[in-house]
Amino acid sequence: MAKKVVLDENGKRKFGMRDKVSYAAGDLGCNMSFALKNTIMFVFWSQFMQLGETLYATLLLVVQIWDAINDPLLGSLFDMDKRKYRMGKFKTYIFIGAIGLIFSGLFFFLPLPNAPLAMRCIMFVLGYVLWDAFYTVANVPYGSMMSVITTDGSERSQLSTCRSIGSMIGNILPMVLLPILCYDASNNLKGEVVFIASLIMGIIGFVCFIFMIKTTTIRVDENTVEISEKVEKFNVFKAMKNFIKNPPAVGATLAAMAMFIGMQGSSAATTVLFQSYFGNAQISGIIMLIGYLPMFLFMPFIKKIVDRWGKKEACSVGSAVSVFGALLLFLPLGNGLPGLVGYVVAQVFFGLGLGFYTCVSWALMADAIDYNEWKNGAKEEGTVYSLHSFFRKLAQGLGPSIVVIIMGWLGYIGANEGNQTFEVASRMKWLVAALYTFSAVVMFVSITFVYNLDKKKVAIMTNELEARRQVATPVEEVIETVEVENEEVKDSNE
Repeated sequence: MAKKVVLDENGKRKFGMRDKVSYAAGDLGCNMSFALKNTIMFVFWSQFMQLGETLYATLLLVVQIWDAINDPLLGSLFDMDKRKYRMGKFKTYIFIGAIGLIFSGLFFFLPLPNAPLAMRCIMFVLGYVLWDAFYTVANVPYGSMMSVITTDGSERSQLSTCRSIGSMIGNILPMVLLPILCYDASNNLKGEVVFIASLIMGIIGFVCFIFMIKTTTIRVDENTVEISEKVEKFNVFKAMKNFIKNPPAVGATLAAMAMFIGMQGSSAATTVLFQSYFGNAQISGIIMLIGYLPMFLFMPFIKKIVDRWGKKEACSVGSAVSVFGALLLFLPLGNGLPGLVGYVVAQVFFGLGLGFYTCVSWALMADAIDYNEWKNGAKEEGTVYSLHSFFRKLAQGLGPSIVVIIMGWLGYIGANEGNQTFEVASRMKWLVAALYTFSAVVMFVSITFVYNLDKKKVAIMTNELEARRQVATPVEEVIETVEVENEEVKDSNE
């Protein structure tokens, strides 16, 4: 006998576990493609495709700047589309994006190292732009879909948590498996295997998206929810003026930028570190996984930690722990087993500290938006989120580009692939340690001294805002009642 479907007051299937699993699958699908790019792109293009470190860094910076403006641009196009689709607007765009990610991923990782340099440059730029466009077509509606699945704040928080879980799984699987599959015994990348991996991961991502499309229930009219921010919210001077006056938003944004510049920027140097210093690129993903494990261990307790000590306080302590972990990387333990064990221990401490910020980063921004309303009388959510997102993405582009240029100054030669000299490999070790330390120190300073909403101040702010809203509500109700009565009088006169 089929299980009876429980409906809500609007006749829609009641929110439950199916929605949470479905939404998690969506971000797993997104990250099948995103993790492939982050894990393999540098080695594929600088070593296998032999673009060279300087040219690669320049092209990467160009396409990453495009990435920073891509979301609001395409998002505004989505909002202007008022057509009725059989699957609905959100699901239709996600479906188109999922298909595009398969083919753009294949094009981006075409293994043609002997093609003319100009063709390889065109392949890189065109492939990245196509991939980024289709990723946006899938990811931006996916992120906004939370608003049409439920209007309940608690249920949205549950969807956000499930999204984080799907994202982590989608990142960890490629991070662990790709190095094992795609490097040979000499620590050189097998470009043909990368091409096959991009096909398989594109298909897995597509299946995850289809599962989400088939199992997600839309409970809100899609045309009432905007995917992009309003155009006027991207007025640079107005946005920056308001943003700078918001210390919590500035602090949280600086912390995010430091995390991306340090962590994503160090990924290229970390690859060379395992290739030519530890001499085993295949285990790099497993070592990185160990750094993620502390996050999973304390994630179930993060709510209790925050409730007891506060978000700012937890992040400050966490970033201090990350500073300690980063400093451990400077220990001169060599490239043998002691050095590898020391690297793992450092990763554990760094990941443990970083986990606090990762789990509550968006909650910090939510408080920053409330702070703006508390001090200035307006939430200005679009302005705050738009600039926060822009600077995050800018850091994602600047970090890897700048680090690759520094690697070139330190003697890294892409054409040498996994056979860098030991002297150069040793410099990569110190570069990774410096980047991790920079990331952790800036995060600590940003959260501890710039972000000014501790637990006590958040409580005061929340109570005062709630009191204001309660005072405003009766006035709104009176206005609404008068409008209804006027309509009734008008109808009776007619």
